[in-house]
Amino acid sequence: MARVVVDVMLKPEILDPQGQAVQRALPRLGFQGIADVRQGKRFELELEGPVDEAALAEIHKMAETFLANTVIEDFTVRVEDAGDGER
Repeated sequence: MARVVVDVMLKPEILDPQGQAVQRALPRLGFQGIADVRQGKRFELELEGPVDEAALAEIHKMAETFLANTVIEDFTVRVEDAGDGER
C-alpha cells in the first residue's frame, strides 16, 4: 500500500494563536532558541491502488475541497514510501 501525506498549514499572513501559545510555553519548559511556531494538520492517506497522476489529482481535489480551507490555509501533497518512518 502507498501512503500519501497532505500537510495543511495556515497561510503566513493568518494569525496562528495555537502556534503563538506553543512558542510562549517553550521557554517556560526549558526550550530555548525557537523564533516562531506555526501549527498545522497532517493527513495520512493509505491508497489501495497505485499512486499515479489520476490518484494524485483526486487527492489534490480532496485537499482543496475538504481537508483544507483554502481561504486561510495552504496545503502540500506528497507520496511517502510505506517504510518511511519519520521520527
